[in-house]
Amino acid sequence: MLRAVVRAFGDPRQVIGLEEVERAAPGPGEVEIRIRRAAINPSDLIPVTGAYRSRTALPFVPGFEGVGEITRLGEGVNGLALRQRVLPIGASGLWQASLIRPAAWCFAVPDDLSDDQAAMAYVNPLTAFRLVDAVKAHFHGAAGLRVGVTAAGSAIGRMLLTLLAEAGFRPVALVRSAATAERLAEGFSGEIAGAPPLDAVLDAVGGDAGNALFRTLRRGGAFVQYGALSGAQLDPALIAIRREEVAFSFLWLRNWVHSAGRVEIAAEFERSFAGIRAGHLASTVDTVFTLSDLPAALARQEDPARTGKLLLAP
Repeated sequence: MLRAVVRAFGDPRQVIGLEEVERAAPGPGEVEIRIRRAAINPSDLIPVTGAYRSRTALPFVPGFEGVGEITRLGEGVNGLALRQRVLPIGASGLWQASLIRPAAWCFAVPDDLSDDQAAMAYVNPLTAFRLVDAVKAHFHGAAGLRVGVTAAGSAIGRMLLTLLAEAGFRPVALVRSAATAERLAEGFSGEIAGAPPLDAVLDAVGGDAGNALFRTLRRGGAFVQYGALSGAQLDPALIAIRREEVAFSFLWLRNWVHSAGRVEIAAEFERSFAGIRAGHLASTVDTVFTLSDLPAALARQEDPARTGKLLLAP
């Protein structure tokens, strides 16, 4: 079978290779899954650069999110069936034709969701739930507080704007270009690039832009970083200076997933599926690439003209 593999850290377009390997058989408590769709997310590519090398062992197969069909059951597996579609979570490895995963880390997909939407039901929606819950917990409510969302034109940015408004906050869309602001304005009634000070920020960018927002955040506010699209974290010295004034945290979905129980995770997936059906958690697909076309997919990921998410069909 074909798989993508990383054997050295570096530029994803340079170090992610393709290779043919033999399929393995599922052991006790495991299932074999034929991957039908896998998503390409920033969270897949950042580890490839070596940003998290202290907890990333080489070699590895990228891909944290996708949907597949069970093709073989290991001994002792109950509650799952052959040809059932599932979301295999808990580790990377979905950028390959077939995957072995513990049955305990596989969650059933409802029949009414397409493969494309099911493949995007995990990382962005569940991260968005955690972020909004974190702000609610900090303020013990919403009461019209202004919450800035960086990279607000992204798939998860749009989700956050909707979920914050539903929770009673006043979402403020923070974007880099007039074109993005114009696109957002078509379906968003809140503030776009609103003036400081903000009560809280949900930040996917980091770096200088994040530092500037952190400096202007009001006393008693909260800054939750969940990504570093700029390639840099916030300035630790700045965080230290304002540690008595602003609550800073970094949200890793992986940490929550590995600490939550299966029942809790399944409940969050039900929220995600419902939001996809309703439309506000659905994501636009730009292109579906075959795995053999991975170089073209990675090039498209960096294209500013990209209009949605990219999927792989191994």
